Amino acid sequence: MRIDRALFAGLAVVVLWASAFPAIRVAAPAMGVIGLSFARLTVACVALLAVAVIARARLPRARDLGWIAACGFFGMTAYQLLLNWGELYVPAGTASIIVAAAPLVSVGVARILFRERISAATIVGSVIALAGVTFVCLARAGVSLSAAVWIVVAAMVVQGIYHPLQRPLLKRYSSIEVASYAMVAGTVMTLPFVPFDLDGMLGAGPAAWLAAVYLGLLPSAAGFVLWAYAVARMPVALSTSLLYLVPPVAVLIAWIWLGELPAPAELLGGLVVIAGVVTISQVPRFLARRAGRRRAIAVGG
Repeated sequence: MRIDRALFAGLAVVVLWASAFPAIRVAAPAMGVIGLSFARLTVACVALLAVAVIARARLPRARDLGWIAACGFFGMTAYQLLLNWGELYVPAGTASIIVAAAPLVSVGVARILFRERISAATIVGSVIALAGVTFVCLARAGVSLSAAVWIVVAAMVVQGIYHPLQRPLLKRYSSIEVASYAMVAGTVMTLPFVPFDLDGMLGAGPAAWLAAVYLGLLPSAAGFVLWAYAVARMPVALSTSLLYLVPPVAVLIAWIWLGELPAPAELLGGLVVIAGVVTISQVPRFLARRAGRRRAIAVGG
């Protein structure tokens, strides 16, 4: 029953995170790039702080404020601004496929910051996934590659940087604490930009505000809490594999909600991206399990 609840939570996160891409397409044109970013972060910040109070979260130590600021900037402020900006011009499904390649950047950052070893499977998977991203970008923008596609690629890069930056914090704090710290930092760093989009944010209609509140409460706040619950109760391989469902679910939601459907070439590129990320995360575990079985057989023999 415990694994069933965790799996349900993980699948709920997939749907929530996938739905964020079409929701941005609804809200960003009306509220503006900065207005939507600030509204979403503020709603998520308030919700997470409420959860943190209930969970009796600790205040961060002064020595960790640098890591928290970095997480807030890359994972919240920069990612929200870039993705909202890119999705003014790039379909939701296409954006989700490009962002799916963020683990490639995470691997590189982990190697630089934490000296993590890069395996042959990681190199092969990275090449495969990068080829898929390139395929998607070219299918959408042509050989010239439009600025909008580059903006979504930049959003993918900052999201990839964010993930490994959490590691030092997660050794000392809970997942909810780290998410709350980063969300507060990201909201504060977005605040100086708000005057540039204030008119658009205040003048947005009910549909845009509903989408913004939805983004803050569900994909952001609830998504973080549910993901922390799922990861703590599922095998790493299973929880990681669930994230591969985000792009196809995002494509399906965007088709139902907005009538958007990526071109066949984009869908093919998305499959290549997922194949590359699967190679990075699953092949080393498969090889390790096989080596373990061989050792067990050798000892038993």
